[in-house]
Amino acid sequence: MRLIIYEDETFDNFYPLTYLRAIFELRCGATTLAEKLRRVAPDAPVAYFAREALAPVLRERLGAPVNDPASLQGDDLLLVNGRLLLLDASQLPAEGADEALVCNGAVVGARVGRAAAEAAAANSPAELLAALGAAAPTREVEGILLSYMWELIHHNPAAIVADFKAAGKAGIVGTFSDHATVWGSKKQVYIAPTAEVHPFVCIDTKGGPVTVDEGAVVHPHSRIEGPCYIGRGSIIVGGKIREGCSIGPVCRVGGEVEESIIHGYSNKYHDGFLGHAYVCEWVNLGALTTNSDLKNDYSTVQVYLKGELVDTGDTKVGSFIGDHTKTSIGTILNTGTVVGVMCNVMASGGVTPKFIPSFVMFMDNKAYNIAFRNTLDTARKAMSRRKRVLSDAEAALLEAALKLTKPERDELVRRSRKMLARERGLND
Repeated sequence: MRLIIYEDETFDNFYPLTYLRAIFELRCGATTLAEKLRRVAPDAPVAYFAREALAPVLRERLGAPVNDPASLQGDDLLLVNGRLLLLDASQLPAEGADEALVCNGAVVGARVGRAAAEAAAANSPAELLAALGAAAPTREVEGILLSYMWELIHHNPAAIVADFKAAGKAGIVGTFSDHATVWGSKKQVYIAPTAEVHPFVCIDTKGGPVTVDEGAVVHPHSRIEGPCYIGRGSIIVGGKIREGCSIGPVCRVGGEVEESIIHGYSNKYHDGFLGHAYVCEWVNLGALTTNSDLKNDYSTVQVYLKGELVDTGDTKVGSFIGDHTKTSIGTILNTGTVVGVMCNVMASGGVTPKFIPSFVMFMDNKAYNIAFRNTLDTARKAMSRRKRVLSDAEAALLEAALKLTKPERDELVRRSRKMLARERGLND
């Protein structure tokens, strides 16, 4: 059997998180959505389908076939939509008769026998699902079909708990100071063999499990509340890491963080509050950068999506920050703020607008274009600090994102120029 994980047409509901990655690469809990789906058939070969612009980068990153029609032939297939959050692999039986898989009324995949797959001769999962037709028998799947990026935050605590259970690892194996403590059950903590927990650290497992993964280091005067996942090679520096946080590999995190996902290779080294947020890779949040995640009137938060504000239905929603974005010291992000890819956000003495498009310098409450070559140079420098190299495929994907985001960027820059002209006129 072969597992096929595919991305559907809703990827733009997750912008800016999905400009540079597929939906199934998004993190929720300790692992990505795809990693959870792979538990359904851990020994099966895997192939992926996503937007063609992503294919070269995905082939580098995943080391597996991407958008290859041949992967839809020659074997029994299990097709699964990559935005299906599967907290328990048993919710989706890998073996069984040919049937469509349905979650909350939507088709999220199918089991297709070899003969049926070869007869369909499909070039994509969408074509194969269409070939099955409405007459195919169906099976209800108990997973969660994600539709918007803020749902990743909403389900993150439960996903951390599920991932801890699925990993099957518990106990203090690595270095744990005699002057550190576990407040709660030690069965709910896992300190990996190469991890270090320094003196004067409190790990509170009363609210859920805590994992400190390989090579991670927790420095003195840090408090970590479960459920929480601290990823490989990450460093917590005097952090107040509250419940529901997933911190990916090679991050540097201090200050207060609550119910947030930091995807990986990003820094929030200094004081400041990050709450109910999703931070992509290679982001640097300057000292005292803070986001609001609750409105003063306790009403539900609206988030900018595809040109309009969408009511999330949640009262706790922070910020969504695209890859390679940087903030200056003292930056204050409004409730439900969306910041695009490769932005440079400077503190302006007040809260930011709800939306800052990709590839802009935001300064003095105005947006300015940034030379693309300069942003690539900055990205290369930042990545070299973690011994990583920006590949040609990644650079090409960034250029594609630059072109894709041009209309929204041009609109904000145009309004900023008008504002600057009015200010100069008044000053004259």
